[in-house]
Amino acid sequence: MPLSLDGLVLAPVADQSAGQVGTRTRFAYHEKDGAVWADYQGGDIVRGHLVGTRAGDRLDFRYVQLRTDGTTASGHCVSTVVELPDGRARLEESWEWESGPGSGTSVVEQVTAPTR
Repeated sequence: MPLSLDGLVLAPVADQSAGQVGTRTRFAYHEKDGAVWADYQGGDIVRGHLVGTRAGDRLDFRYVQLRTDGTTASGHCVSTVVELPDGRARLEESWEWESGPGSGTSVVEQVTAPTR
């Protein structure tokens, strides 16, 4: 059975460039019946939302965010869900901006160990 993201809080393991998510950003994930969504904020992000789908260990979603400088940005991301040895969730992400130039990779991990 695949690791569920529903109710998990994840954070980036490294900072990106200014105006993007960073180690102070927190993502509150939800999923149900193949749909995934999350709200996020922290660091340079005032508020962000993502919504998409999950098929097996693959997430495919779009995101939109408001930055602390008042600008907005949107993009597309494809992630692979990995279960870490300690049972936490990790997302290995490939993303690209749709609101401007740029693309990259990132990793987010569950902030706290799961309770079993």
